[in-house]
Amino acid sequence: MKPADSSPPTNALLEINGVSKHFGGFTALDGVSIDVGKGERFGLIGPNGSGKTTLINCISGALTNDGGSIRFDGEEISRLPAYLRTRRGIARSFQIPRPFGSMSVLENLVVPLEYVAHSGSLHLADTRGEAMEILKGMGLADKADTRSNRLSQVELRKMELARAMAARPRLLISDEAMAGLSSNEISEVLEILFKLNATGISIIMIEHIMQAVMKFSQRLICLDAGRIICEGTPESIVENPDVQRAYLGA
Repeated sequence: MKPADSSPPTNALLEINGVSKHFGGFTALDGVSIDVGKGERFGLIGPNGSGKTTLINCISGALTNDGGSIRFDGEEISRLPAYLRTRRGIARSFQIPRPFGSMSVLENLVVPLEYVAHSGSLHLADTRGEAMEILKGMGLADKADTRSNRLSQVELRKMELARAMAARPRLLISDEAMAGLSSNEISEVLEILFKLNATGISIIMIEHIMQAVMKFSQRLICLDAGRIICEGTPESIVENPDVQRAYLGA
């Protein structure tokens, strides 16, 4: 694999320009600017409280940025509600999976397929067929009829990614999908993310497991106190003294 290019992409799918977010007198994001290219694997790191979650909440629509611009595929989306951003192709997984515990794994995918991806336009049989194809890609086909509250931790993380994929995203935000997993389980999730990216999906990975995010990302930024303190390749990021002080504890 050729070395990653740390320069901003010329075919940007997501363009974040000067985004700020305040909570009372606290500044969570302070003029953050990022471009994420089509098909890019992009890493987002930083210590707790650095603004990572606030940033992805602003991208996905859970929060509205106070200043700056967020454009997706050339369209300004800063004031769009979350469900419309999802229908335009932005999906995210959550660090703590919250499935419908009384439903089967398959039924958990039918919900977003019916009400987000297709808006009720498909027959139920067609939707279930598409859900099964997604589960096969996640290695969960044999768990389709299992109630989601009976899944293991790694199976829950895979189902969380499957639910995000049910929205047919062009941009997937993976929020600490590997937290608390064993090394073998981390490798399983990484393999899934690489396969999804190979289909052309841009992926933003937020992760504290440095080995995973460094292996996956072509380009990274490090946030600290709501500002970007470093941007570059995985190799340049870990050697940056500001990153070592803020994130690695040097």
